[in-house]
Amino acid sequence: MISYIKGLITFKTPTYVVVEAAGLGYHINISLNTYSKIEKLETVKLLTHLQVREDSHTLYGFAEESERDIFIKLISVSGIGTNTARVLLSSMPPEEVRAAIINEDVMAFKKVKGVGPKTAKRIILDLKDKVLKDSGETTLTVKPVNNTVRDEALQALISLGFNKIAVQKVLNKLLKEQQGLTTVEDLIKAALKQFS
Repeated sequence: MISYIKGLITFKTPTYVVVEAAGLGYHINISLNTYSKIEKLETVKLLTHLQVREDSHTLYGFAEESERDIFIKLISVSGIGTNTARVLLSSMPPEEVRAAIINEDVMAFKKVKGVGPKTAKRIILDLKDKVLKDSGETTLTVKPVNNTVRDEALQALISLGFNKIAVQKVLNKLLKEQQGLTTVEDLIKAALKQFS
């Protein structure tokens, strides 16, 4: 995983930049939000997300961690690809996207090309709990100790081949309903029962 790239901007457009670092030129896709922050810079440090597909390895760059974080959350939603996420973050700053999710503001998403009411509702449904959790608030009554237990169980189940979104829903439900699940092993066993 490439965490960030720091170097000289050799080519710049509102949709991508080429950054030269250690003699290599990296083609990095960006949003208008990031472009507005780096427009006048000659050297840059871009936080990155690498998408690996069968036919391509594509880099996405972000001026701030908040934008990269919401981008990764958006592409985890079924039906939201990297292009839609980029269009969203070109139309609205990351803080506005977060606010729209938390406030269940379907209308805010409707002004974005390619995002209809169904897609907006799916984004809100899938991401509201995650965004609230990250902002310090939470809709889940999970003790902080459970967060690492939950994350470890999540990673284990994903590596076993289960769908990430389905696993997250099951784990959230289990942690809400069964307060006695305090170890990774117990949580994985309980989750596997739900999937069988």
